[in-house]
Amino acid sequence: MLATVCEMGWVPKRLNVLLTGPTGIGKSYIASALVHAACALGYSARCFKLSALAEELAKAHALQRRSAFLKQLAKADVLYIDDLGTAHLTDSVKRDLFDIPDDRYDKKSTIITSQLPVKAWHDALADPTLADAILDRVVHNAYDLASTGDSIRKHKGLRGAELAH
Repeated sequence: MLATVCEMGWVPKRLNVLLTGPTGIGKSYIASALVHAACALGYSARCFKLSALAEELAKAHALQRRSAFLKQLAKADVLYIDDLGTAHLTDSVKRDLFDIPDDRYDKKSTIITSQLPVKAWHDALADPTLADAILDRVVHNAYDLASTGDSIRKHKGLRGAELAH
């Protein structure tokens, strides 16, 4: 399925890509490569770690620019949200995380990475009604690339230690 995603046909079809698995296996690397490939094909992209997106949303609320910020996100051909499930989300951010995929559904593509399997996203969002609404707009039209394995960083560390001896 990764080979199909790398062909980039999901962007003009306005599909999503979900990359899940343990820390250090290359989810963010693959997502970044997909964003780079989309940009090379002339698509626009916005990229955020979830914690940074939450900060931008809070700032937009404080400056009363929420609507304008959400419109910017809705216009990007590809929106990449990294590390879903690693940050505590306020109720306000959770509501925004409903509006973002709602604005993009069947119009634009979204990439989401998470250490949590998709089935655990309900618990991570900690609001069953919002979680259902968010996932309904993201999961059903997505390539779900779940990976397993050890951290690449762990292997690099072991390789470096072996080279030193």
